[in-house]
Amino acid sequence: MRTALILLFLLALASVPGSLFPQRGTSPLRVSQYLRDHPDAGPILDRLYLFDVFASPWFGAIYLLLFISLAGCVIPRVGVHWQELRSLPPQAPTNLNRLPAYQQWVVSDQKQDVLLKAELSWRKSGWRIRTGPDWISAERGYARETGNLIFHLALLIVLVAVGFGGATGYKGTVIVREGAGFANNVTQYDTFAPGRNFNPEELSPFAFELTDFSAEYQRGGMQNGASRMFQADFDLVRTPNSPVEKVELQVNKPLRVSGSSVYLVGHGYSPEFTIKNEAGEIVWQDAAVFLPQDGAFTSTGVVKIPDTVPQLGIQGFFLPTLSADFSTGPRSEFPAADRPAVYLSAWLGDLGLDNGIPQSVYKLDTTNMKRIGIEELIPGQTWELPENQGTLEFTGYKEWASFSITQDHGKGWALVASMLAIFGLTLSLLVPRRRAWLRVSETSEGATLCEVAGLAKTEAPGLTSEIEKLALSLK
Repeated sequence: MRTALILLFLLALASVPGSLFPQRGTSPLRVSQYLRDHPDAGPILDRLYLFDVFASPWFGAIYLLLFISLAGCVIPRVGVHWQELRSLPPQAPTNLNRLPAYQQWVVSDQKQDVLLKAELSWRKSGWRIRTGPDWISAERGYARETGNLIFHLALLIVLVAVGFGGATGYKGTVIVREGAGFANNVTQYDTFAPGRNFNPEELSPFAFELTDFSAEYQRGGMQNGASRMFQADFDLVRTPNSPVEKVELQVNKPLRVSGSSVYLVGHGYSPEFTIKNEAGEIVWQDAAVFLPQDGAFTSTGVVKIPDTVPQLGIQGFFLPTLSADFSTGPRSEFPAADRPAVYLSAWLGDLGLDNGIPQSVYKLDTTNMKRIGIEELIPGQTWELPENQGTLEFTGYKEWASFSITQDHGKGWALVASMLAIFGLTLSLLVPRRRAWLRVSETSEGATLCEVAGLAKTEAPGLTSEIEKLALSLK
């Protein structure tokens, strides 16, 4: 048990980095941003699995050792407890007056009558009885140890369920813009983390289109700008032959579909641009995902146009509510799109897309590029790009939502085991373990001397009052 407690402490300690650093399973965008912001320390931390703490070998090793330790501690105790349940209470001690709770009195009844009366009364009160020629031994509270074993066995089931679910399930994240769709296929995910025994053919064949996203924020007060509600409305197709369903998804209200769970975990803005070349031909027309950087949704993003000569890159900020204070740079003062604007810089040169090295779609490599201009735009405005590079029109914006999609075959077992653990813990805390004895003997006057004593196997209060009740039932 000492080893299990040490391992449990190490498991809790090993979980700490999971709250200090962003995790790929829940915040892949934050991980990418952290690696960009910390080019020296980031790769080292990544090699140490600090961005995948709960999937790391060292966390798994502690997890496995804890399971083995608990199994080695609990399983033998089940057999011992079973033997104890079948055994009789111990014989009455010779000197009952040495026990912590003790009472004696004299009655005129015969010894056998007192013993019979005690046996019937104590059995009715829930005590297990063992009788002797001039004594009765009683014990109750076995449910305390039973609850303790249920609790620890439930912990083992939880560990197995979590491990099984992690090995056979998956977790993925995807960003979907308003008007865009998603089909449950590995290639559609922005990040995808399968279990070691996961089969891609087991992916549920559902698809959905994000038709609308809405958010509400507190206006005024100490929590000005705090999120109060955000909701994604989409059209869902559960299987290729199923009809379209209208679905509303909110935080903490996931969608369950074909064994998978879809969670709404974040949102942001996608400004829309139309970029034309000098001849007036459209070279890019779409909405670009910009990532929020603060609570007011000051968002950054890029647009890459590799088909122009030289190549064109746009880097900028989307500001839902433009702030008049630019002393610390472009920023938004409120997360709702009250006064939307973009603050853009245009770059010419080599985007670096042809060197074979993967690039982030949210970062512009300006090593071989030169900046040709900076401009601030509101929806409907057009920017005449310098050096005869055409025009850029800020046509508006859409909102995007990020979803976490998971499949965990062990969560049902984990839920049942958690309920059993609570039940077992309740028994082990509330049920006291007691032993009581009655010894009768004849006095020199021919009367019957009754002695009742009790012993508590745990430090629960109330032993004296229980012995008094047992004595009163015989007086």
